[in-house]
Amino acid sequence: MHVQNERLNKPAIHVPDRLILVVQPRHSDKPLHSRFVRSHSRLRTTLSHVMRTNLILLMLCVITHLTVNHAYGQTATKNNDDPDLGISTEFGDRVLEYDFDSFNVGIAEYPDGPTGATVFHFPKGARMSVDVRGGSPGVIGDYGFVHAISLAGGSLFGLEAASGVAAGLLAKNDYKADWTAIPLVSGGIIFDFGIRNNSIYPDKRLGRTALEHAVPNRFPLGARGAGISATVGKSIGFHGMEHAGQGAAFTETGGIKVFACVVLNAMGAVVDRDGQVVRGHLDQETGERITFIKAIERMIETAETQIQPPAGNTTLTVVITNQSADRFSLDQVAKQVHSSMSRAIQPFQTDSDGDTLWMVSTGEVDVTPWSSAGLGELASDVVWDAVLTAHP
Repeated sequence: MHVQNERLNKPAIHVPDRLILVVQPRHSDKPLHSRFVRSHSRLRTTLSHVMRTNLILLMLCVITHLTVNHAYGQTATKNNDDPDLGISTEFGDRVLEYDFDSFNVGIAEYPDGPTGATVFHFPKGARMSVDVRGGSPGVIGDYGFVHAISLAGGSLFGLEAASGVAAGLLAKNDYKADWTAIPLVSGGIIFDFGIRNNSIYPDKRLGRTALEHAVPNRFPLGARGAGISATVGKSIGFHGMEHAGQGAAFTETGGIKVFACVVLNAMGAVVDRDGQVVRGHLDQETGERITFIKAIERMIETAETQIQPPAGNTTLTVVITNQSADRFSLDQVAKQVHSSMSRAIQPFQTDSDGDTLWMVSTGEVDVTPWSSAGLGELASDVVWDAVLTAHP
């Protein structure tokens, strides 16, 4: 066999056939270039199939991720360092209106959590007593006098919202930092990470925003503010819980005004005045709600394993009255009202709860016929009403 030298157009030297097989086998009728093109084409087709398959799988993963997050209304990838973390201050459709001008209420929420803060502002300040119960409290600022109270989600991290409220009050007071001008802010938190898939929490920015949007005589009810991710009725297990929120009630009797609000994130269930469970301890299959005692009795009858309620539960309560009271009286009324709440929430003040109550007196009136016990009884009834309104 001979190989033609195309460049010189002259016959090349004779090459043994066994070496030609390396370049162009004799049994092949197709040139080397043609076979290379066909192999390259097959490779491109294979790679195209692989890439198309991977692309489809990637799209399915993205769609699944978006679908899950949409179902829960959450964003798993965001955190408090994201500059585009949006804030909502809307009160919504369920709003309690009342006649008590001595304080303002504002809320701010991170919908991407969702989590939020509820802030009470007392422009003239007010006397205050704090009663802390349960085994898992998260509270700051027991001064005996207060300019604002911050209630927030986010567990321990949410206490940062109180710092934001203090910063906002400093700005409202033209940044005066005199000894007598330091704003006194108390705060409490609930653990609301249980039904969320992110770590977003109420921070300084959110607390300050809630203060800046505070208004008199209006309080948002349901899944708003600090209660936006609150749940209730987990004594029999997380499967028995229901969404709760924040509730409020108001009354005026004989010149005395009493306002009460709760952020309901209790381990126990809500019980009405007829003794019926109306929120929490829900059997998802039958729709029946049962008491904690009945759940224990069933467990004993069936020899089931002891119930282990989930951790991270708290009910935050703020009671405000215009009746004058000294610190001792406020302490006693706070204890009386807080103890009475075991009628509305069962069980209450457990080792898995961080229940806290703020008793506040704005001191505009001094109706002498009213004793501390009478004020406590009136406030206890208002708080029960507030608990019953704490639902979406």
